[in-house]
Amino acid sequence: MGVERSGPDQRLRDVARAMRGVIELLEVYWTRVPDGSSSVTVSAPQLRVMYVIERREGINLRQLGAELEAAPSSVSRLCDRLEAIGFVRRSSSTASRREVELRLTAQGRAHLDRLRARREERLAAALARASPTSRARLMEAVETIRVALTAAVRAGPAEPPGAGTQQPPHTGTGRPPSPGTERRTG
Repeated sequence: MGVERSGPDQRLRDVARAMRGVIELLEVYWTRVPDGSSSVTVSAPQLRVMYVIERREGINLRQLGAELEAAPSSVSRLCDRLEAIGFVRRSSSTASRREVELRLTAQGRAHLDRLRARREERLAAALARASPTSRARLMEAVETIRVALTAAVRAGPAEPPGAGTQQPPHTGTGRPPSPGTERRTG
């Protein structure tokens, strides 16, 4: 006979489980129909590399590996493939000739833009089935999640549930920023 759990911890876990389910459905939904605008297929790990490079333009392989929590050889192979298809460019660091900086190419940025547009279109089509009231509540919830995740990413490794009871500051924009707006210029 199991112990029934209730209270804030269980509700928090229920929300996390529901979000995980939504994320998994989104992954399936976004990949169900291939992107006809590109003959190039980018794997989920390669896409993750592109997102990090976009956010941290000029990052080196060591830093990228640390951010991805991946072995240097794996990160190097991912970057080899992305460079071979023209999405990433490696160049010598101006600070140290032994280091290699990674940057997205115009082609890589265009691929991310197309991917994001396609995902937004598909998501909008699915959300059109919800009532305007439900969509408004969802927008509020999504903004809360975005702010919390942004704070968690900046803070580093995840804390156990209930450890961080402070609420992250609200951005005041009412909508999430476009991905890549934190891009550094170099």
